Amino acid sequence: MHSGNVAAHGVAAGPKTLHELTDAMNAFVEAMGWYRPDSPFTQSPRNIAISLSLEAAEVLEHFQWGEDADAQALAEELADVMLYLLQLAYLTDIDLAHAVEEKLAVNYRRFGSPQPEPAHTTE
Repeated sequence: MHSGNVAAHGVAAGPKTLHELTDAMNAFVEAMGWYRPDSPFTQSPRNIAISLSLEAAEVLEHFQWGEDADAQALAEELADVMLYLLQLAYLTDIDLAHAVEEKLAVNYRRFGSPQPEPAHTTE
């Protein structure tokens, strides 16, 4: 299921792809028993969408009374949002990377800006 050097709690060290992060999220949910039919935390798209919305509101809470937020606390909330987003995409069989690329293309057309050329890396 996982590739590369696996550190504590089944998460490989170093930068991750969306696929690797989804695998790590699934390993966690499985380890918690939340995919079992008798789990009190049913992993349905509806339940995950609600949780995603609640976590996004917690991000907003960090900016309720000012422009600055504690970076560590904000990072934890953003990670919660991303984990729920990855799980919602997984449960609904949506390729999130492809969806983001498609949405960016739509937004470039919508707002009238030319879409930049893909970045090329040299090795």
